[in-house]
Amino acid sequence: MIIVPVKEGENIDKALKKLKRKFEKTGVLKELRNRQKFTKPSVVRREQRLKAIYVQQMLNAQQE
Repeated sequence: MIIVPVKEGENIDKALKKLKRKFEKTGVLKELRNRQKFTKPSVVRREQRLKAIYVQQMLNAQQE
């Protein structure tokens, strides 16, 4: 459960912004979307491999 302490006199919009940021950081919504559909393990591995290749290329480009 996500708890956002609200200080005395703090704007409600600011508290909502904190709540949204915490909610996004925990990855709850992303996990919920992933659980709504089944993805084959081979597809998951392929996506992870492609992402790793992309990240490695970006790191290599920065170093050069």
